[in-house]
Amino acid sequence: MYAIVNIAGKQTKVEANKFVYAHRLAGNVGDKVELGKAMLTESEGTITIGSPLLDVAVMGTILSHVKGDKVLVFKKKRRKGYKKLNGHRQQFTKVMINSIG
Repeated sequence: MYAIVNIAGKQTKVEANKFVYAHRLAGNVGDKVELGKAMLTESEGTITIGSPLLDVAVMGTILSHVKGDKVLVFKKKRRKGYKKLNGHRQQFTKVMINSIG
């Protein structure tokens, strides 16, 4: 069984007993979180689509707060001597999906 859930503005496919990385969620390690209502579920070959949401809640546990890979932003204007290099690391939360339903 899997579900499509809107987590912090991103649609994510989640399955029970697997983990996902979501944008930084409020809470401490070990806290239980509800990731919201499902938009689509699949169970034993049967797909159910909500309009816009289903009455299925997705529950999870926060495993850790981590940083993503570094993204380099480089700006340059040719023949002007202008160069600028910035780095950014996105904050993520690793969430173990406990149950769908």
